[in-house]
Amino acid sequence: MTDIKTLNDNFRKTFIGGRVMLTAGIRAKTQDEIAEILEKVRSFDNFTTANDPYGEHDFGSFDYKGQKIFWKIDYYDLNYEYMSENPADPTITNRVLTIMLALDL
Repeated sequence: MTDIKTLNDNFRKTFIGGRVMLTAGIRAKTQDEIAEILEKVRSFDNFTTANDPYGEHDFGSFDYKGQKIFWKIDYYDLNYEYMSENPADPTITNRVLTIMLALDL
């Protein structure tokens, strides 16, 4: 078993091992802007005790052209129906990375 932080970092950096969801506010941007936002998510490393209190690297935020962007990782079962019983076990967990404008909340 691998720790949640490592699993989240690997997924966020590669987008392999789960699903990546973009909210309508992100999808409305140009393809170049979306590519830039995706790269900022992949390279995010500004984790602090304030934004990562459990050390799982499952949330981040950054400014992009005057807008606040949030990203978060949630943990689902293999059918994407229910929350995972154990996010540290990749054999029973699918990750979903959602990237959104803060205004989308």
